[in-house]
Amino acid sequence: MLDLASHFSSFLNADLARLHFAAHSHHPWPDVTRAAQMQCWEDAAKLIDGKWDHVLGNILPQAQRHIAQRLALPDEKSIVFAPNTHELLMRLLSCLPASRPLRILTSDSEFHSFTRQIARLEEDGLVQVQRIAAMPFASFSARFAEAAKQGFDLIYVSQVFFNSGFAVGDFADLAAASGDAMLVVDGYHGFMARPTDWSPYADRAFYIAGGYKYAMAGEGVCFMYCPPGWGARPRDTGWYAAFGALSAAQPGQVPYAGDGWRFMGATFDPSGLYRFNAVQDWLQREAVDVTTIHAHVQALQERFVASLPAGPLASSQLVVPAGLPRGNFLTFELENADEVQRRLAAAKVVTDHRGARLRIGFGIYHTFDVVDALLDRLRNL
Repeated sequence: MLDLASHFSSFLNADLARLHFAAHSHHPWPDVTRAAQMQCWEDAAKLIDGKWDHVLGNILPQAQRHIAQRLALPDEKSIVFAPNTHELLMRLLSCLPASRPLRILTSDSEFHSFTRQIARLEEDGLVQVQRIAAMPFASFSARFAEAAKQGFDLIYVSQVFFNSGFAVGDFADLAAASGDAMLVVDGYHGFMARPTDWSPYADRAFYIAGGYKYAMAGEGVCFMYCPPGWGARPRDTGWYAAFGALSAAQPGQVPYAGDGWRFMGATFDPSGLYRFNAVQDWLQREAVDVTTIHAHVQALQERFVASLPAGPLASSQLVVPAGLPRGNFLTFELENADEVQRRLAAAKVVTDHRGARLRIGFGIYHTFDVVDALLDRLRNL
């Protein structure tokens, strides 16, 4: 078991009575991010206009290298950054034909940044959407891959579903069945939570994630891995997309970078990149990889479920039961999930709920002692 709580002292000591079990929502930042935030400010003061040479020439490439290492990617320059995943989604959509409604395949369990936007486009007849039910989980991958054979413009699915924690796992069958569709995997609940080797899909599938959750870097630092040859000229384009080696363009056409920079936007707040690099450097110094993180969380989950007291939560209410792959949070199906969440909040326990599903997330800032403290508070409710 890891014991890294002391590295999160600023967040944890801000309220000593609080038990934070929402790592899946807003992960506490390690203390190293404070110095990183200040370094961003100091670089801006020292370099002023020249800070962008430093950010784009040093800080951003360092973040690309960290991500490429975590995902076993062959080309770090195929990684692009944006302040949020919605911005990346809109650029992907702008690569697709505008002369007819787009055919989209997705699940019924995608996060709001995708589902809201697609539903709005659907209202105006700009897209036609087929949604595959996530449950039953055991057959989801096979059902989804089979549906992909029908032919689509865009296929979008999560690595780990935000409203259950179920981990889809292998995407080989889906990649083989996707034909000419743009294949996009939302890895926000998978990146830095589950060991992920994206090299088998590096020439085929986009991968989107960010720093707000398990990467522990806060907001403003989302990224996308861009497979070569897919989405060469997004209509939604910022002036940064003209940086670097430009691909050949016909006369009268706007040129684009040939690597991941073709999806770049424009001026952004670089502080998230500083924090992200600080966290990754710290994990390397501590010799903590994602396999270790996931194993630590699994042990915490097992202790929690095995010791649940009689009350509103029971192992029988787990949406993803033991034996199925899941991410770093537990989800309980409850008729009164909102009320349970409010009662926990009143007891200074931070969780959240999505409809009738209460989510309890674990991270490397937790130990067995903290899990036992949570169990004690449950007994007292």
